[in-house]
Amino acid sequence: MKKKNLSQWLEYLESIHPSEIEMGLGRVNSVAQAMQLIRPAGKVMLVAGTNGKGSTVTYCRSILLQAGFSVGSYMSPHLHIYNERVMINGVMASDEDLIESFEAIDQARGDVMLTYFEVGTLSALYLFKKFHVDFAVIEVGLGGRLDATNIVDPDVSVVTSIGLDHQDWLGDDIDKIAFEKAGVYRKDKAAVCGQLNVSKGLVDHAKNIGANLLLKGDDFSLDISGSTWNWRGKSIDQTEICFNNMPLPNLPLENAATALQALVQIYPDLKQDQVEQGLKQAMLPGRMQVIETPFNGVLDVGHNPQAAKLVAQRCADVPVKGRRYGLLAMLDDKDANGVVSELKDVVDEWCLAGISGYRGQSSDQLAKKLEGLMFTSKQYGTIESALDDLAVTMTADDEVLIMGSFMTVAAAQNWLKGI
Repeated sequence: MKKKNLSQWLEYLESIHPSEIEMGLGRVNSVAQAMQLIRPAGKVMLVAGTNGKGSTVTYCRSILLQAGFSVGSYMSPHLHIYNERVMINGVMASDEDLIESFEAIDQARGDVMLTYFEVGTLSALYLFKKFHVDFAVIEVGLGGRLDATNIVDPDVSVVTSIGLDHQDWLGDDIDKIAFEKAGVYRKDKAAVCGQLNVSKGLVDHAKNIGANLLLKGDDFSLDISGSTWNWRGKSIDQTEICFNNMPLPNLPLENAATALQALVQIYPDLKQDQVEQGLKQAMLPGRMQVIETPFNGVLDVGHNPQAAKLVAQRCADVPVKGRRYGLLAMLDDKDANGVVSELKDVVDEWCLAGISGYRGQSSDQLAKKLEGLMFTSKQYGTIESALDDLAVTMTADDEVLIMGSFMTVAAAQNWLKGI
């Protein structure tokens, strides 16, 4: 029988479970136990949160690599190809390794029905174990408590931020969502939270289970001094530790501070030169990604108000001489009003584009949702047609923000490659 290639495997995995999401750990945990994947590495980090997960994972991976360790990381979704989700020492997993993992999982699961994401999570754990990585840094997909990634036994768990997102699954208020995300915390283990003035739901859960909670603002903090920044945090024995006069990174600084607090809990011998080199090397396509050709722009996969607020802060700090355009294309279930409200003071003119396929929406549908905000906009059938127009409209003094979805950024990146 001819073996499946990676595309065929991914199509198969999408077909074996009737739902895209099915909350609960029983099914995936049973398969992970059978495959001995609960401890896939010497040290394990779990990273949950509404925003900032990807950059926090990237910072941790980059700094640990600079410290001389082997590191496996898992993030989702991907921008262009599935292989991006699993990295071993900063290199994407090969088709062959992914296929090997899928074959092993399919054999081990028997009659157990697993979702696409559950198989993907097991695949990452399988490859971390195969390559004997020192550290596994794992991004939580949705929520925390019932997410497939929460089957692992972490040494430190992180909640980067908490906002209203995935409300159909996690609840409709901040306390409920905070409780779900705090589900990644463990008794007697470091539990880091990068959210200032964090919800009572998270603090109460951490205390109830006996986690060692470390809060931004109380236990760790940062301050910026010109072109450098300083970090203060707590070591494993609760003494103060500081790194001063460090270079500003390319990714959001707030997440660097959270990553450092997690890292010193899992690797207490971390040195400032390792941190600085890791900060310089930490890059993540599609997160505050600056482009200069054929026009000035910023690509960001942000798709909720909290992410849009970070982009707005960046725009306030980096003014433009000309006009700032906003190219927005979003999935139907995202808070378009909240995103535009956060950006309305920094965007002069909006360009709305459509996204096709599952959960997609046309530019007309997006425009109707935004009618109450009373702003001027142009509408385009596709992201590519909007970019074609901007390429002849914008001057050297203008800038465009391209955001709203991973799909939006991926389409823009493909367009940029083709010009």
